Formats: sequence, C-alpha cells, structure tokens
Amino acid sequence: MTISQNRNGDDVAVHKFGLFVAKHRKLVLAIAILLLIPSIYGFVTTKVNYDILTYLPKDLESVKGQDILDKEFKQAALSMLIVKGDMNISSIQRLKSKISHVDGVEKVIWIDDFLDPTIPKEMLPDILKNTFYSKDSTLLLIQFKNSASSLETQNAISKIRKIATAQCFLSGMSAIIKDTRDLSDRETPLYVLVAVIFIFILLLLTMESPIVPILFLTSIGMAIIYNLGTNKFLGEISYITKSLAAVLQLGVTMDFSIFLMHRYDEERKRFESREEAMAEAISKTLVAILSSAATAIAGFLALCVMRLRIGADIGIVMAKGVFLGVIGTVTILPALILTFDRAIHKFRLKNILPTFSKTAEFVTKYHVVLFVVFLLAFIPAIYGRVNIKEYYNLIDSLPKTMKSVQATDLLKKEYNMTTTHMVLVDRSVPKYQIKNMCEEIKRVKGVEKVLAFDDILGPAIPDEFIPSSVKENFEKGNFKLIMINSIYKSATDEENAQIERIQQIVKKYSKRSYVTGEGVLTKDLVEMADTDLKRVDFVSILAIFMIILITFKSISIPIILVLAIELAIFINLAIPYYTNVTVPFIASIVLGTIQLGSAINYAILMTTRFREEIQKGHDRFEAIKIAVKTSSRSVVTSALAFAFSTLAVALIAKIDMIRSLCEMLSRGAVISMIVILFVLPSLLLLFEGAIAKTTFGWRSKEASVKPSEEYETL
Repeated sequence: MTISQNRNGDDVAVHKFGLFVAKHRKLVLAIAILLLIPSIYGFVTTKVNYDILTYLPKDLESVKGQDILDKEFKQAALSMLIVKGDMNISSIQRLKSKISHVDGVEKVIWIDDFLDPTIPKEMLPDILKNTFYSKDSTLLLIQFKNSASSLETQNAISKIRKIATAQCFLSGMSAIIKDTRDLSDRETPLYVLVAVIFIFILLLLTMESPIVPILFLTSIGMAIIYNLGTNKFLGEISYITKSLAAVLQLGVTMDFSIFLMHRYDEERKRFESREEAMAEAISKTLVAILSSAATAIAGFLALCVMRLRIGADIGIVMAKGVFLGVIGTVTILPALILTFDRAIHKFRLKNILPTFSKTAEFVTKYHVVLFVVFLLAFIPAIYGRVNIKEYYNLIDSLPKTMKSVQATDLLKKEYNMTTTHMVLVDRSVPKYQIKNMCEEIKRVKGVEKVLAFDDILGPAIPDEFIPSSVKENFEKGNFKLIMINSIYKSATDEENAQIERIQQIVKKYSKRSYVTGEGVLTKDLVEMADTDLKRVDFVSILAIFMIILITFKSISIPIILVLAIELAIFINLAIPYYTNVTVPFIASIVLGTIQLGSAINYAILMTTRFREEIQKGHDRFEAIKIAVKTSSRSVVTSALAFAFSTLAVALIAKIDMIRSLCEMLSRGAVISMIVILFVLPSLLLLFEGAIAKTTFGWRSKEASVKPSEEYETL
C-alpha cells in the first residue's frame, strides 16, 4: 500500500520524518549510543543536595539568620556528640582535640572552654552543668566550617565517627543528612533495578513478544540516561529528584512506547513495507504522544511555581525527562523495532489481558449509574483530601535504626533537648536587656534551657578577663548569639507556637534580630507548603486544561477530562485519611501534578479514539464500545507499568518520604486506570451531544450520527 494522498502539510512532514528514521535506523542508533558517553559523565558528576531546608526562599528571616550563622559564627552546621560512660577528663580532651583537627571542623566546644573541667559538677553554674553533663554522659558541641549539606561537612562527619568510640553518639542535622545521603546512595540503584524487573515481567505478560519489553526498556533507559546526564547543567539536584527521576520517567513515558508499538502492529498489516508502516505509525501516534507529553510536561512545570525551590528541582528534571522520552520514542524506539522486527514477530506470546468487550458493554449499559457514582464519590474523596495528616520533619522519614536518629533520641532522653533555636540579636543591645530577654524566653512553654554569653558567666566578670576564643562563640561581627534548647520536636503545633512566642520576645528587645535553626526553618516550610499546594494545583489544572482545549479545540472536553482525573487524585489523597496514615508533606504537593500529568495520557487516548469512531459515522454507543475495546489494553498496560515501577520502589525504600510518595503514585495509577476505563467513557457517552456543540470539528462532514432511539443525545 502506498502513502495516502489525503494528507495535510503537517502529516506529510511527520511522515517524511518517520520514513527518514526508518530508513536510517543504523545511523539513529549509532548517534544514540554515542550520546550516552557525555550523558554518563554528566550523571556521575552532578552534585546532589540532601538538605530540603536549603530549598527555602532566601528572603525568609530564618534563612537570612542561617546565612549570618554560617558566615559570622560558623554555626550553620552544628552537631552534638554525646559521650556515654565514665570517660575521664583527659580522654575527653584528647577526643576533643582529635575532632578539632578534622578537616571541615571549625571548633569543638566543651566545659573546658568556660571553666576548669576539674571543678566538681556540683559546683558548676546550673546553665553549664545542664548543658554539658547528664547523669552518665557528657556533651560536646561541634561547629563545622561549611553548611550541613556540604561535602566538606559530610566528610568530616565520617571522620568523626571513625575517631569516636562505640560509646559516642553524633546527632544534629549534619549527621542526619549524612545518614540520609548514605542510605539514598545505596538504595537508588536498587530502585531502578527492581522497577525494571517489575515492568519487564508486566510487559512479558501484556505484550505479544518477549523481545518488545527489552526494546522498550532499552529505548527508555537511554532517554533516562540522557535526562540524568543533562542535570549537570542545573548545577545540582535534590536527593528526592535523584531517587525518583529514573523510576518516574520510566513509568510516565512507557505510554508513548506502548502507543507506538500497538499502532505499528496495526499499520504493519496494511503496508507491505515495514519502513512505510513505521512512518505511518509515527505519523498517526505523534499527535497523541505530543498531547500526552505536553500535559505531563505542563504538570511537572507547574511545580516551578512553588516558593519552595525543590518544586522547580523536581519539575524541571521530570519535564526534561518527558521531552527526552518523546524524542526517544520517535527515533530510538522505531529504529530498534525495525532492527529486531523479525525476532519480534517470530517469537510470540499470549497476551493475558482480555479484549475488554465486557467492559465496553458494561460501561455502555450502566453509563448513567456510573455518572451518579462519579458525582457521589467526590463527597468522601474531597473530605478525606482536606483532612489528610502530613509530617514535615525529615527525621520522621528515616529508619529508627539510623545512627543519627538513635543519637537524636538519646539527646532527647539524656538532655531533654530535641531541637535548638538560634537567636541573633544586635550587638548594641545592653547586657541587662539580654538578661531580661533570656529570662522571658526561659518562661516560654517547652524551653529547656537558654545559653547566652552574658547569662553564663554573669555580669560580675569584666569582658577583658574573658578569653576571646570563648567570647567569639557568642559574639561576632554585629551580632550576639543565644542558643535555646526546646523539648518539642520540629513541625509540631507546640514547637511552632513556641517559636512564635520567642520571636515576639526577641523583636521586643531588638528589631534587628533573627530567630533561626532547624525548628524555625521547618515552621516556615510548613507555612509555605499549604500555599504552594494551592498554587501548584491551580497552575497545573489551568495549564493542562488549556493544552486539552487547544488539542481538541473544545471547551467541554477539558472540563470532563480534568474532572475525571481530579476525582482519581482526590480518592488517592483521601485514602491515608481513612486509613489513619500520616504522609510526607511533599507527597500531597507533587502527587497531584504527577498523577494528573500521567493519567491524562490515558484519558486523551480514550477520547481521541472515541472521536475517531464518531467521525467514521458510528453512533455514540457504538463509538464508545470501540474506543473502550481498542484503548483499554494500552491504558491498562501503561497504568500498570507506572504502578509496578513505583510499587517496586515503595516495597524496598527505607526512607519513608520516598516510600510513601511511590506507594501513593502506584495506587494513583491504578485508581486513574479504573476511572478512565469506567467513569470517563460514561461521561463521554452521556455528554456527547454537548461535546459536539462545544467542539470544533467533533463530527466530520461525512459522518451522519443519529441519536439512538433508546437514549437522547444531551
């Protein structure tokens, strides 16, 4: 069969492109392989950020305070080393000296920086005794030269752990980030490996050739490597992005490969030339692929409107991954399919998926009932979504067996210290006001102790008698530093209320002041997350609405498609509420856009096929039956591929933030699949009349669609 003469200019151009790829497949594959070299280099050398708090906006007072701590006091990164047992003074001083000489350590503070350590504990001022001693342990404060997430600080943590004995426990954000990094680096390759195995098994069961899954994974794998390699141009990416990028790209872009393969098999029966069949398959699927890709990209780019910059980090990397996935689908995959075409069609497997004829009959027969279920399902879904419980504390997502987590628990138990707030006040504030301020802060609920220079040694000792090395711990540049230990955990209501009260007290004495630290930064994170969620949801829905509007030239279709997917998203986010599960805050922000961006692909495929059948002259009932029958296998395979890839990660991930997000994404893919197979067809069928009136060119001129006698077209 020859190329149809009935093509417009765009179709001819796409067909020519497809024909070029088909005829020059060896060249395409050679270029694809060569591009792997710089991509692998870029991937290996891309920096990874393991501290979520560094993604807070620079204009926040807590972030400005953190910058001052870093530049002036070298205390942006502070760790606490608990030494258990009866180590004598000389042993502790030797340990302190060794740690002080570790690269990346600014200084180590102990009791001997203030008073003679041989003085009996009972004779020490309460503030010093309670800060540095507990019943059977002592505490060393370690200041680092660089930020908690810097490579220098992370290397220093490793060296300190080698120096310290088994009875030493290192806590603080620096140690937590170090453990997070080590665990993430160990697990990320496993995520990809297990996801690939899961998807390979799924594709073996749902595709008709054992060769096809290998080609799919090869093509997508190359696109993933290109994506990870080009992250080099971004400077750095977050560990969350690094952990999930490959798996998400694999799940989201698998649709494109399935669409192309199914269409190629159709066209292969019509064309004598395999090259012509592939060119026609590319031409016929490119619009659907580009529409699906555009919606997925729009969903991911919507994350860029978050003030929390990790949104842009995830969004840009994933949008880039989808774009590269499209390029791979129309270049690398066709070249691979044609190269191994004989093997593909020589070795055949039985597809375990049904024909979905019964599904089509069920949807057609009960479309009104399904519409009522659709409306009623919104009530519990929205209620559960609104009342979902979230956590914001990084340590809550880590395994309890981690060294830093155990050390943090010990710090709470031995010193009643869970978080430390850092207060920076103008150096011009007089001593008596500093003392009054500290007294007020001590009376705030949940404050365990307040450590201030003027408060430690008292006003009786003149400044000139105090060593500069001691003084510099609390006074430097234009600021005085006060440390506040809290019994509350970050991101709790009690902690947030405590911080607000401390901020009020501090501002009363010094307008030029900052309250910062892990707890304060996390509080800002909590407040920002809610705003970011609303902003991302609005932008992603608007962007995808506009893309569907342009694609279908319709007002009604975007409304129907977005409402159907939003129901799936609401149901997914409501399940943790009804099962009493607390989820990481990042999940509720990014899940909606990812699920919307991936599920809309299935919706577009179903709707496009429905329109095709309407334009062929079928009535709406016959058209929806054909659309469900012909689209369901692609929808189910694509949805299950996404579900399996993310489920694989959820089953092995030890970091709860990664595990929970992947679990919800996996569940969301299945829920979206059910909605697309049952709810969307009923909506399209019920509102076909309204769609025809609000969609340009919905029915072709040749088509003469008459309303069924049994049902009236709306």
